[in-house]
Amino acid sequence: MAQHADSQLGEDVLARAVAAYRAALGSRLIAGYALGSLAHGGFSPLVSDVDLGLIVQDPLRARDRVTIRTVARSVKAGGAELDQRLSVFWGTPATLRGQRRGGRFPPLDRLDLLDYGRLLTGPDARAAVARPDIDELLVAGAEFALGFLGGRYVGLSGRLRGWARLWPRDDDALNEIRAPSRLVARGPRRVTKIVLFPVRFLFTAETGRVGTNALAAEHYLASAFAPAAALVTAALGWRRERPADDEAAELLSRELIPLYAQYLDDHIARLQAVGCHRLADSFQRWRSRLLA
Repeated sequence: MAQHADSQLGEDVLARAVAAYRAALGSRLIAGYALGSLAHGGFSPLVSDVDLGLIVQDPLRARDRVTIRTVARSVKAGGAELDQRLSVFWGTPATLRGQRRGGRFPPLDRLDLLDYGRLLTGPDARAAVARPDIDELLVAGAEFALGFLGGRYVGLSGRLRGWARLWPRDDDALNEIRAPSRLVARGPRRVTKIVLFPVRFLFTAETGRVGTNALAAEHYLASAFAPAAALVTAALGWRRERPADDEAAELLSRELIPLYAQYLDDHIARLQAVGCHRLADSFQRWRSRLLA
């Protein structure tokens, strides 16, 4: 019952967003889907985002991006904290097939749409969506991680620097990993993302599957080498209940840097193996700065 009540808070945000997009886009809105934890389970009002996927009719229009953003801002202005966590992914059949550029549906989220997307409005249109291969998922996940977690954005393209600006500047992620008390002060949402992101990326890089928190943690804990087993286990619980600051800081100080070293070493080797040497070099610089 508690889980249902928690999820309903997110469902209410989705319902308002779908109604707003239906009004703004009219018949051009082919279908809308719940994504993320509201689709595959594990939603927590304490830390979760509210993810919405939209498929819009071709042809792509010049004002589509502005319309999507304007409606998202109107929903986020609703006042509730969950309203502000709405994240909208969108594309047309042509962009989702890879036939033309545009929209916002990165490979990791496209895979989530295909495997877990829950239809909210319109006919199911996922037959138009191209399934990303495992190398595409690896590179997309690495670029995302570098943009959000990699510090000073050394070696980032303009697109990735744009992503990185969505999170606080001045090396916050890097400094928080090295100074757990600073990370804990940011609250459980920030803490659990910093801990579980690399676990999820490791899972997807190895399996080619969506890295849900539960599946990725289970896979990590079952592996032969899991230097952050206690931290990953605890972080799953912190998604539901805020930990004591001292307890969290102590565990983070022991296991967070070993977790990131493991993730970075794994991805440096994987990126080199698929010929993404510049991205692998950026990961190597990230590793050097983290362990300096």
